[in-house]
Amino acid sequence: MKFAVQYISFFVIQGEGADIASSKNYRHYQTLDETDYEDSALQQFLDGEFARIAKRKVERNPRAEQVPTKIGRFITEPGFELESNPNYNVFARLRFAENKQDFLNVSDELLNAYLNTSAVRGGAFIVASARLNQYFDDPFVFILKCDFEPKIARITDEKSLLNQVEMAINAKNMKSIQYPFMPEEGMLEPAELKIHQASHARYFEDFLKYVEYEQSMPEILHHQVLGLVQQQLERDYEHKPEEREQEEKDLEIWAASEKRELQEKWTPTQVIDAANYLVEQKPDLEMRIKLDHISVKAQLADYGRKVHIARQGERYVILIEGDYLHFEKGVSPVELLRPEDLHAVIERITREEGDR
Repeated sequence: MKFAVQYISFFVIQGEGADIASSKNYRHYQTLDETDYEDSALQQFLDGEFARIAKRKVERNPRAEQVPTKIGRFITEPGFELESNPNYNVFARLRFAENKQDFLNVSDELLNAYLNTSAVRGGAFIVASARLNQYFDDPFVFILKCDFEPKIARITDEKSLLNQVEMAINAKNMKSIQYPFMPEEGMLEPAELKIHQASHARYFEDFLKYVEYEQSMPEILHHQVLGLVQQQLERDYEHKPEEREQEEKDLEIWAASEKRELQEKWTPTQVIDAANYLVEQKPDLEMRIKLDHISVKAQLADYGRKVHIARQGERYVILIEGDYLHFEKGVSPVELLRPEDLHAVIERITREEGDR
């Protein structure tokens, strides 16, 4: 996958955070066309980066809430075209700029929008349009940000040892935006872009105010479970408004808690029915449980089939069944076990519970 740069603008942002936004302390170094770029040091620095960005894997609905790479979609009202979205228009103007000056003007506009976000760090801000000639005539737009690296030194000689390098940048931790998003080689999504930022700061996506991001799997599961619980409350407390109001308050507290305990409100059959409904929509939904210090990670579809939760007196029991048992990392005597019958284990647990 070889990208041919059409235009590329190189800016340097100086200062940190609010100081940058208030002073607009940046400088445009150069805007290059295809010929100038091929003979530049910038070409050597970015060699292969555009292909790496395009090939970087991204999940439409990530398994975790905070992931470095996301798919963004330009927000439009029903019945309106992409041209109604201000962020889309900026990318379109960059993509179809007819000369270096036009490209620079739009790049400068984009950079100023970026500077108005919070916690902006100093570094290099690069805007490029590049063609993937083997598939498309129209170029892609890439926005790259390399933060200045602190404490970078160059070895000098036996006397001075080191020389501090100012304004050092590294492509390894580079943030990037690619438009349009290419889910597969030769396929484009003109309403979507791909954004990558390895740090926890969200400012690299914050300056695109009219772009929304796909929900993560935990978020999808969260909203759908709340919907199912709400439906159950409506059925159970149809003629009991006061009790329903209290249950809804308890639901809000439960849903907002980071550490949630077993609520003991639904029967196993109700839970299995709800899990089946969710799994039909997303077969690979995960379930994570922690029993004291023991963690269990499974598919939601496993509940009621391979994973069972029971109660023995005041204590909880998780039963896990399967056809094959294997061990990872390290050797322990447990691997030599000849498993006893399940009923014998249950009898022992019951006996130990009675002795407490």
